[in-house]
Amino acid sequence: MDDYYRTRAPYYDRVYHYPERKADISFLQDQLPGKFEKLNVLEVASGTGFWTQFIAKKAASVLATDVLREPLLELEKRSLPESVSVATVSAFDLHKIGRKFDGAFIGLWLSHVRLEEIHQFFDSLHKALNPGAKVILLDNTKSQCQRHPISRKDEQGNTYQERKRDDGSVHEVLKNFPDEAELAEYVRANGSKLEYLELEHFWLFEYVYTAH
Repeated sequence: MDDYYRTRAPYYDRVYHYPERKADISFLQDQLPGKFEKLNVLEVASGTGFWTQFIAKKAASVLATDVLREPLLELEKRSLPESVSVATVSAFDLHKIGRKFDGAFIGLWLSHVRLEEIHQFFDSLHKALNPGAKVILLDNTKSQCQRHPISRKDEQGNTYQERKRDDGSVHEVLKNFPDEAELAEYVRANGSKLEYLELEHFWLFEYVYTAH
C-alpha cells in the first residue's frame, strides 16, 4: 500500500480537480482557514499539502506530517508560509514528535484506517494534543463510490476499492466510510462540542479534545 501512495504522489492532487467536487472544494477552502486561526496545528497524513495551504493561512504554525517522504517532497514545492514545517512520522506514533499542539487536522485519511486500528490512531493523536485542542477531520462521503465502487468487504467490516495508476496497474485500496454516529463513538471518551457537516462529496467532523 505504501508503494501505491509513494509512486502516486506526483499526481495525487488530481482528485481535487474533479468537476463534480468543485463547489465542495471551494466551500472548504473558504471555511478551513478561520477554524485554525492563531493555533499551532498538527496536520496528520498531510500528503502533498493540498489542505496545508489553506489551514496555514491563519494558523500560528502547521507541522505537516506523513509516514512517507515522497508526498512531503511535493508539499515542499508549494508556496507556503514559513510557519509550515514538515516531519516524516507515522500517524500511530505521533508522540515521537516530542511536542503538543492546540489544533489538529486530518484530511482524507481516516477512511484509510482499518476499523480495528481506529482507537489506536485516536490514542496516538490525543497524546500529541493539549487539553482543549480543536480537532477537525475531513473525508469523502459515499458519493466517492460513483468513481470507485466498493470491490469487497473483509471479515472486520473494512471495505476496499480498486484504483488504477497511470501505468495501467490496478491496486486494492482500503476505503471505509464512517457515518456521524460512528465518528462520535470514536471520540466519546475524549471529545466534546461535537459538530458534523455533510456536503455532497465531503464531510467535516469537529470536536474539542478533553483529556481525562
